[in-house]
Amino acid sequence: MLDKIIQFSLRNRLLILVAAAIMLGVGTWQTSRLPIDVFPNLNRPRVVVITEAHGMAPEEVETLITFPLETAFNGASGVEAVRSSSGIGLSVIYVEFGWNTDIYNDRQIVNERLQLASEQLPDGVKPTLAPISSIMGQILMYGMWSEGGETEPMEVRTLADWVVRQRLLTVPGVSQVFTMGGGRKQYQVLIDPDKLVQFGLTIEDVHTAVDESNMNATGGYLDDQGANELLVRGLGRITSLDELKQIAITMRAGRPVTLADVSRVVEGAQVKRGDSSVFLRDEAGNVEGGPAVVLTINKQPGSDTRKVD
Repeated sequence: MLDKIIQFSLRNRLLILVAAAIMLGVGTWQTSRLPIDVFPNLNRPRVVVITEAHGMAPEEVETLITFPLETAFNGASGVEAVRSSSGIGLSVIYVEFGWNTDIYNDRQIVNERLQLASEQLPDGVKPTLAPISSIMGQILMYGMWSEGGETEPMEVRTLADWVVRQRLLTVPGVSQVFTMGGGRKQYQVLIDPDKLVQFGLTIEDVHTAVDESNMNATGGYLDDQGANELLVRGLGRITSLDELKQIAITMRAGRPVTLADVSRVVEGAQVKRGDSSVFLRDEAGNVEGGPAVVLTINKQPGSDTRKVD
């Protein structure tokens, strides 16, 4: 067979040269268009399901959330492996499919199984699908910090979450941006137990008042007998710390008992379960480290790392 190929090539030198030139040109054109990646994608198509359950211990997360979801995913069409990790208030499940499957079809299969398993989960627990990305897709890490400590860590984290992260997500090819460090801002209601006893209230009363106060309501519309319709709205959304303090919990002796009467309402940082820092070299060449907010950028599978950068 090889002898026949050699003989054919020698008899048709011009044809072989033209075919080689065409293949060389096509190969050069394809090489210039090939996407460049930091690492080759060695993972099968995978769908990640993340479930938050605040206050639950790992054993409870495993029993009440992870196990029912794993049972629902096992046996689904195209599923080859299901792995999970249960921690404090967090369940992460990795559902892996075959190599030649479509990731969007895989996510649809997982989403259908989630609907079936939702009735077995505790109240208030809602699993979510993580964005389409690969563990090999981490391409950049940005650090944000305040020189001289002029800006509070909580403010730096707020800028990272609501300004920098939102703009990075608009870059074509970026799948997800994770933020760590700093302090996530909260409006904290620090209840005074003695004040609750004084007014005859419970923590549940305070929780209900806060939960039901921060919302807008619709009231239909009014017809002004003309060409316009007037929209009726009840504006109850809280926009400041002072408005939060003025929430009425109940009535005592003809006057409202507000949130400020039984608690101290402050702006504070969420309790940390991790932190981040950066290391910089000063003008003298010394390495210095300090707290910072770190943003980790993941790209979408198949996108060119050079273009995303």
